[in-house]
Amino acid sequence: MDNFIVSARKYRPQNFNTVVGQQHITTTLKNAIRNNQLAHAFLFCGPRGVGKTTCARILAKTINCTNQTAEGEACNTCNSCVSFDAGTSMNIHELDAASNNSVDDIRALVEQVRFAPQAGKYKVYIVDEVHMLSSSAFNAFLKTLEEPPPYAIFILATTEKHKILPTILSRCQIFDFKRITNNDTVEHLQEIVDKEQINAEKAALQVIAQKSEGCMRDSLSILDKIVSFTNGTVTYQNTLEHLNILDEDYFFQLLECMQKQDMAGAMLLFDQINRKGFEGDLVLNGFAEFIRNLLVCKDAKSASLLEVVEGMQPKYVQVAGQTSLSYLVSALNILNDTEVNYKMARNKRLHVELALIKLSFLQQAIDLTTDKGGVVKKKRIDGPIAFKTKLIQSLAPPTPPASAIQSSVKTLNSASQPTINAEPGNTNTSAGAKLFVAQTNPSSTEPVRGSAAPAPVGTIKTGPKKSLLEALKEKAGSNYDIEEVKEAMPLTEESLRAFWDAYIVQLEQQLKHSAVGTFRIASLEIESDIHFTVRVSAVTAQKFIESEKMVLIDQLQTQFNNRAINFTILVEEGEREDVPLHMRLNSKQKFERIAEQYPLVRELRDKLRLEIDY
Repeated sequence: MDNFIVSARKYRPQNFNTVVGQQHITTTLKNAIRNNQLAHAFLFCGPRGVGKTTCARILAKTINCTNQTAEGEACNTCNSCVSFDAGTSMNIHELDAASNNSVDDIRALVEQVRFAPQAGKYKVYIVDEVHMLSSSAFNAFLKTLEEPPPYAIFILATTEKHKILPTILSRCQIFDFKRITNNDTVEHLQEIVDKEQINAEKAALQVIAQKSEGCMRDSLSILDKIVSFTNGTVTYQNTLEHLNILDEDYFFQLLECMQKQDMAGAMLLFDQINRKGFEGDLVLNGFAEFIRNLLVCKDAKSASLLEVVEGMQPKYVQVAGQTSLSYLVSALNILNDTEVNYKMARNKRLHVELALIKLSFLQQAIDLTTDKGGVVKKKRIDGPIAFKTKLIQSLAPPTPPASAIQSSVKTLNSASQPTINAEPGNTNTSAGAKLFVAQTNPSSTEPVRGSAAPAPVGTIKTGPKKSLLEALKEKAGSNYDIEEVKEAMPLTEESLRAFWDAYIVQLEQQLKHSAVGTFRIASLEIESDIHFTVRVSAVTAQKFIESEKMVLIDQLQTQFNNRAINFTILVEEGEREDVPLHMRLNSKQKFERIAEQYPLVRELRDKLRLEIDY
């Protein structure tokens, strides 16, 4: 039985013309070889499986070829090319930096660079996965990479260019490989199946190309698996079955149920998909990609972005024409949010079903918010809103009828000069007295309000206007007590000392003897009308007064009718006081002292990951 060789190795390109999807790089390298303008260091970077190592080997083979073609390709017949194909060439050295990433490995490589090639013009050193080198290894490689011997050429390959030191990047000629397009992948797969005489549908090859995501090595590996699975016959259905991919027909049926607001049909279809072994995240991801393809088909400019199997484009265009743009955008947002929160959901099936329910009634929600194609604001109701009101009784005196106003105006026009009278029943002329101006009748010497008889019809009752306070008194009666605001008392030494002594008596009644002694020896000094200073001789005395400060200030402000009164406690310099240790330390210092005496306390905090509230 012959040894089987996978397609990725069997059909690895042997010259630049057979490299797939990297014409911008192969053309540059061929021109450099033909014009003898080779750099001493190259850096090939790009995704996996796009031809970085392959191009490095072709470059190493071509520059040592003794019979190069006019296009700058290797002849594949000379001794150098034959030895290279057989793997016996002494001028090409490959190093896997993933497993040889130490300084010693790079030093051994640098030692080999010192020896000139015995046959051929160049010694080529290919370092694959160069981003795996340590910083020390990079630094050991810098000098040799910058000024190598004229016969040495370095080709570095990596998938993560951002991990390479800038000093390395500046010494290399950088080539960025791009992902291989689906069309190029399908064409290459078609060539291989023709050579291997395999029956393969083009739709199946397109599915393989989409699954590989621009990686040619992955597409060839998938093709080998499917050929083994199907015994040499690759069809669209068995490719979907082997790759565990949902058929797009399911998504078309799902969208049709949602357009008809058939929630039950959508739920049953999801149950059918779930029974086939497809998880909810695959359904969400596949349906989101399906909606994206429909959105792409809505505009002819973006139709080139549609990447589906052959024969499905007309169906996509037809369904996209029947679906509104607002529905597609809203559905894509719902699917995206559901997929983001999928991992955090406990009941994942219910999480997906809730998204399907939203999508089933999405069109109805869009119809409610649009009117003839335009967006309208939502209203709670269309008609007027009834609300309950309560009449507030006015405090002003009642307004007389119009006839009375007219007669009173005539009386006022013919009235003599006004006289100033005091309010009846009040002979006090102090600040509490009130004055009013009354118009006198020319036929009577008595004031209008001097008589207790009711005013005749057609005349207006004149007199002092009632204040708001009096109106409130009449309205409320005796249910409320109205007190005047008391004036603030001045802060004097006598009144302050009297209050201080009274507070000391209060402390004695509360049996706070330590505080009583402190308050008695404290000296008071008034700084202003609202501030005074309490002077003590020790820190302990300051602590006692601070413990009573809140209650003391409240009683002070109440006593002197002034909420702005405050005081400061000062400790006078004197003899050094022997303050107890527990009063001098703060909370953090206390914990550190306890932890020094009892190390198990610190160990307990570290094991339980506790945070001390200082």
